[in-house]
Amino acid sequence: MKNKILFLMIIGVLFSCNNNDDNDTENELLGNWKLIQMTGSIPNSETSGAEMDWQETYVLNANGTFLKSRERDGITTEVSGTYNFNEPLIELNFDTESEIIGSCTSNMKETMNLQSETIFLSSWEACDGPGLKYEKIN
Repeated sequence: MKNKILFLMIIGVLFSCNNNDDNDTENELLGNWKLIQMTGSIPNSETSGAEMDWQETYVLNANGTFLKSRERDGITTEVSGTYNFNEPLIELNFDTESEIIGSCTSNMKETMNLQSETIFLSSWEACDGPGLKYEKIN
């Protein structure tokens, strides 16, 4: 009798565990992300909202593509590509070169660090670029 109970408990544990955590996190990435804060290398140089040098969004799609859009001085620039997610990093690979790509290592790739379900940070700050903080807006 003890063996049957033990066997049923093991089966129950095996079927109750599931590996959807990675998919859940990837699904949480999907949607629109908006630049909410910029930080410079000078102390107390943090800006947000309309005070930032530019406004920027990313749209991450379920098919692994994204669109980056930046509005600066009334001009909107867009660039697209594909992304990979290897928690906590989001690697954005651009289809074409653009002045709005902020990267330390390559003009065709950006890396973001997923800080929480609703916040990611650009790695550009590591090489004297601005610190950029994005928030999921839907």
